[in-house]
Amino acid sequence: MPPAPSAQSRVPLRQRLAVCLATGLGVCHLVPAPGTVGTALFGLPLAWAVGQLPGMGWQLLAIAVAFFAGVPLTTAANRALGVAKDHQAIVWDEIASMPVVFLLVPLTNWKIAIIGFALHRFFDILKPPPARQLERLPEGLGIMADDLMAAIYGGVVLGLLSWLDGQAGWGLLAVIGG
Repeated sequence: MPPAPSAQSRVPLRQRLAVCLATGLGVCHLVPAPGTVGTALFGLPLAWAVGQLPGMGWQLLAIAVAFFAGVPLTTAANRALGVAKDHQAIVWDEIASMPVVFLLVPLTNWKIAIIGFALHRFFDILKPPPARQLERLPEGLGIMADDLMAAIYGGVVLGLLSWLDGQAGWGLLAVIGG
C-alpha cells in the first residue's frame, strides 16, 4: 500500500509557489518579526533597484506591477496558509510597497535607507487612517492596500525630513554621499 500523500503535496503547485514568493522565499516563515525581516532583506533591495529605473514614470510602473501582482499572489498565499486575514509570514505587501517610500527622496545612502525603512515599519505597524480601513478590503487587496498607504505616509514624512534637513543646512540626509 503506497504511503498517504503529505499535506504539502496536496496543496497545488500554484499555491505553494504563491506562499514561497509571498513569504520572501519562505524566509519569513522562519524568523521572528517577519515584516521587519522581509522589508530589510527584500524590500530595501527592491526599492534600490526601482530607484535605478530611468525616470519617475518607469518607477511608478514597476511599483504598480509589484502591487497589482501582489493582490492575487497574497490572496493565494493567504488561502494556502489557511488564515482568514493577512498571515504574518506574508511579506510581499511590505516588499512591494517599500519603493514608494523613496519616490520623493531617492535611496542614495545608508542614512536615507535606515530612516525610510523605519518610517515604513512605523506606519505599517501604527496603521493610521485610512490604512486600518484599507486593511479591511477583501483578501489580497486589503493585504496590499494598507502597506501601500503606510509607504505613502513614510515617503511624505521622509520628504519633509529631507526638506527640513536642507532648509536647516544640516546635511544629515544629503542625497549624495555617505
